[in-house]
Amino acid sequence: MKARHTLFGWMASVWLLLTSGASLAGDTTAVFTIQDLMGQMVVHHPVARQAQQLSEQALQEIRMARGAFDPVLASKYYNKELGGKNYFTLWDNVLKVPLWVGELKAGYERNSGVNVNGENITPPQGLNYVGISVPLGQGLLIDERRATLLQAKQAQELAEADRVKNINKLLFEAAKAYWDWAYAYQRWQLLAQGYQLAQVRLQAVKERVKQGDLAAIDSVEAKIEVQNRLALLGQARVESQNAALMVTNFLWGENNTPLEIPSGVVPSLKGTAIEPISPGELTDMLTNAQERHPEVTKLLVKLRQLEVERRFSQNKLLPKLNLEYNLIGSGGSLGSQWLEGSYASNNFKLGASFSVPILLRQERGKLQVTRLKINAAHLQLKQTSRENQNQVQAAYNERQLLEEQIVLQEQIIANNTLLRNGEQQRFENGESSLFLINTREMNLLTQQIKLLELKSKYGKAKYYLQWAAGNLADGTSGTAPLSSRL
Repeated sequence: MKARHTLFGWMASVWLLLTSGASLAGDTTAVFTIQDLMGQMVVHHPVARQAQQLSEQALQEIRMARGAFDPVLASKYYNKELGGKNYFTLWDNVLKVPLWVGELKAGYERNSGVNVNGENITPPQGLNYVGISVPLGQGLLIDERRATLLQAKQAQELAEADRVKNINKLLFEAAKAYWDWAYAYQRWQLLAQGYQLAQVRLQAVKERVKQGDLAAIDSVEAKIEVQNRLALLGQARVESQNAALMVTNFLWGENNTPLEIPSGVVPSLKGTAIEPISPGELTDMLTNAQERHPEVTKLLVKLRQLEVERRFSQNKLLPKLNLEYNLIGSGGSLGSQWLEGSYASNNFKLGASFSVPILLRQERGKLQVTRLKINAAHLQLKQTSRENQNQVQAAYNERQLLEEQIVLQEQIIANNTLLRNGEQQRFENGESSLFLINTREMNLLTQQIKLLELKSKYGKAKYYLQWAAGNLADGTSGTAPLSSRL
């Protein structure tokens, strides 16, 4: 009898040690939290780094659009001689400076030869000119250059929205992979504890069989229980390993070097503690989903770009009316004489051009198409805003439900623990069977695994709510690389 109490006292001690969360393998493990994973990814993941380049790409698009306003220096030289006779020599040099409206122009030309067109004849020393051209109809309020630049500036905000969207998606996918790993690992550890306990019980039953307190068939039942738990343990181990491999898809070091999870590094359930959302926080998330969600931002930018396109298309309905004035003078005359009162009225070149399509079908069609696009974008914006708000509300409801389920599950585990302990006591007193205590214990393990599953879902639900609101990337920051912390 003393040996029986000694064995069951040892078994109870092992159970307390296992269920207390202590590690039988010592303190050689390193914990890798969800925050560590997020920080590692934001700094080193190729997709995150690619997303960071979108803003720089947008800046270069603006630079390209501004190139249409760059000054242009040009020179042309043509010469023709035949039979020793100079037919013509044409030389023209011009500097063009585009303005927000119109263009400034300054240049020097010198033409000579027997066959030079009369209107192109210049003094022997050449001809200086400086002038301006201004559109008074089409192109006065907006033209292609200004429209392109305005749309490029809007594209910068579009690139920022794309960056946030891509990082949000990346972090959410990583969070799901991490919590799957955390659940699989904790389930594996819990089943390992159950397997060790079943082995302890098998040894205790064998000893009691030797002492004649139990029938030999009880040792067979205890061994079957050990084998069943061993099978579950093997499956859980493989699932944990595979889940860890999915997490490594998101682990990258410097120079695009893929990282592996070293042995001894384990996930943590840190971040699954219940944190209720206040009504004010929910209101802020709903507002963010409606007004500042990346998808909403992209549609708002698209609307502004379409508005620029509408203005440009509407301006195309106007007739083309361009005026040009050039102040001219013989080569070397550039100086104070250009400022004399009568000089400008006696030495100039003036021009005007006018054109307008009769039916304007192309211009009117383009304008109507743009208006239809704007209307479609407005409708899409309303639908997207509503979907985002509903998605946030659904994510919030799911998170609240999981909070209630976790509290309830903890109570269920407490009650199952009482039942298992009571059955253990009855078994030690000879008032119960090995089958019943195994059943109670497996029910307790099942409920503990269910709690782990609920906590894993709750960890996902936290990130899902932030992702639905469109601000998952706001709380991320860099941490030390994984390899440097182990």
